[in-house]
Formats: sequence, C-alpha cells, structure tokens
Amino acid sequence: MKIYTLHKKQNLPISVDKAWEFLSSPKNLKTITPDYMGFHILSGADRPMFPGQIIQYIVTPVLGIKTKWVTEITHVKDKEYFVDEQRFGPYALWHHKHFIKEIDGGVEMEDIIDYKVPMGILGQMVHPILVKPKLEEIFNYRTQKLEELFGKY
Repeated sequence: MKIYTLHKKQNLPISVDKAWEFLSSPKNLKTITPDYMGFHILSGADRPMFPGQIIQYIVTPVLGIKTKWVTEITHVKDKEYFVDEQRFGPYALWHHKHFIKEIDGGVEMEDIIDYKVPMGILGQMVHPILVKPKLEEIFNYRTQKLEELFGKY
C-alpha cells in the first residue's frame, strides 16, 4: 500500500484570527477551488467547524465526472489546526492537516495531505501523470487565490 504526501506552506500578511476565520469555514472552500472542479457543498457547512462535523460536497475532478466527497472534521484546535478526513470519495485514503502559525508580519499556513489512490497498482501508475499534477494544480490555484484575497507576504 503506497501512501503519498503533499506538503504545502504559504505565508500571508494577515492575523491568525483572520486566517482562522476564513480557513475554518467550509463555505470558503468554493472560493479557493478552481471553478472547473464544479465544487458544490451539499450539507454540513451551516455552522462553525467542530470535531465530528460531516461535510458533503460534489466535485468534478477529472473528465467532467461528478463525484460525491464526504469529509469529517476529526480534530480542531482553535486558531492552530484542524484535520479533515475523507469518509467517502475518490481516494482510498485522504487525511488533510491544516496548520496556522503566527509569524512576524502575518501567518504561516501549512497543509500536509497524506493520501492513497484507489485501484492498486493501476492507481499507482496513474498517480504521477494524473493525480499528483492535478493536486499540485489545485493547491497552486489555492495559493494564488489566497494571495489575491489577502495580499502577498
């Protein structure tokens, strides 16, 4: 079983409070997700984030195929970190840690995603040509969008 890791860091010139307010609201995921992904929240984003929260989405990650994605917020430490884990969706495993840390003049945001692609060896063969580049593209878009919203550090 091959588990992959995507690790991203970004600094923004905003306060921890402002970063947390934006990032911990599931409603803001659509804002930082490329439009072509057809991101739509079905349920679970109607209250502030809490451990045990189930959020259901529809996404269209590749080839126009709509996919239901269900995540659970498993851990939350106010203004420091939260973790979402896929319960149903396109990955065999998805564990996404979001960290926020105050730095001089702003915040450092860190994402660590551990994931496993489905379909065994076939999934592993497709990973470097389809899955990994798509994840990089999505998180690069996220970086750009957050800079547009909050400025460059």
